[in-house]
Amino acid sequence: MLIRSFVVLLTLSLFVGCGGGDTDYLVTIKTPYGDMKAILYEETPLHKQNFIKLAESGQYDSTIFHRVIENFMVQGGDVNAKPDNEDAIDYTIPAEFINKFVHEKGALAAARQGDNVNPQKESSGCQFYIAQGVVYDKNALTTDFYKLNMAIRQLLQDSAYSDLRQQFVDLQQAGDNQGIQDLTLQYKDTVIAKYNAQVTKDVAPEQLSAYTTVGGIPHLDYAYTVFGKVVEGIDVVDKIAAQPTGRADKPVEDIHMTVELEKVPRSTITEKYGYQYPTDPS
Repeated sequence: MLIRSFVVLLTLSLFVGCGGGDTDYLVTIKTPYGDMKAILYEETPLHKQNFIKLAESGQYDSTIFHRVIENFMVQGGDVNAKPDNEDAIDYTIPAEFINKFVHEKGALAAARQGDNVNPQKESSGCQFYIAQGVVYDKNALTTDFYKLNMAIRQLLQDSAYSDLRQQFVDLQQAGDNQGIQDLTLQYKDTVIAKYNAQVTKDVAPEQLSAYTTVGGIPHLDYAYTVFGKVVEGIDVVDKIAAQPTGRADKPVEDIHMTVELEKVPRSTITEKYGYQYPTDPS
């Protein structure tokens, strides 16, 4: 995919309001498993304007959810993969990371190429994904597992913990990753007391609140731009994520989407969906 700047859309976003004064766009993503309604954040104007542009032109219609991973996310909107498509998307969008917008379940975020070819973390001009993820225990969420695993490895060298070492071996042979994590957390206080191990990490209040209630994908935060949120029909994400997949996590049966926009009073969006518009969007 060719890469060029987002200057045209940036200029457009500066002179054309995304919502039109007292109204804003409510997005409806129609799928065979039901409809999802979403709002687009004012604080990510480049991504918002781009999504509106593609939806208004009908380019998202008949695209599919081409990558689906249960307990992770559902990805789609690849305009360039549509048969006989003559409107190729050949630009990227500069990252717009906003601290309060995290990958909670239902977060609408932009896909992108990896850091090795995209160090600026610029977003795809069309592909997006919707977070599903899992609900996290507070202890697990606030633990630096790399440091904890290093401390546990040191602990297992102590002959007094030979039984524990065997438990880890048995879990590893069984491929029980969740069991390994649970057992590791059981000995968190032990390594803190024995080695003064610094295995706790700071987690932002927005992350702690989201991931211990609705769940999500914390390791993607501030690496991929979150530019909206599903506010109705979140069960549709679960249904799509549960579909059988084949190679490259592509659903066995194509899951097509149609994206529609509706102008709705901002007061209605705030009242019905709880989204508070910023007074000075940036």
